[in-house]
Amino acid sequence: QVQLVESGGGSVQAGGSLRLSCEASEYSYSSACRAWFRQAPGKEREGVAFIDRRSEYTYYIDSVKGRFTLSQDNAKNTLYLQMDSLKPEDTAMYYCAASAWCPKDPLSRANEFRFWGQGTQVTVSS
Repeated sequence: QVQLVESGGGSVQAGGSLRLSCEASEYSYSSACRAWFRQAPGKEREGVAFIDRRSEYTYYIDSVKGRFTLSQDNAKNTLYLQMDSLKPEDTAMYYCAASAWCPKDPLSRANEFRFWGQGTQVTVSS
């Protein structure tokens, strides 16, 4: 059983930056596919970005491309989401998720991610 713990959320002004961290309790092939989702109040959960750790392939939704960057520290079993040029519309609870493999179009298949963190709040003010 992989446990995921997010951290790094907070409140920033528009244009600011935050770096979210998602630490896994162990390095496991059960978490080879890792993703970030977010959910704003009154809105549906939205996939933001994912990485296939085997191939190191990454993908971002259009609204965050060029502003958000995934990276990983395998020694620390940690996935990072660097968020720059933040906008008020980025305000949401951000969740880290993991699965043994990346399904096709993983950001639209949240239900196929077996492991989830507790979430970390990101608030961007204008």
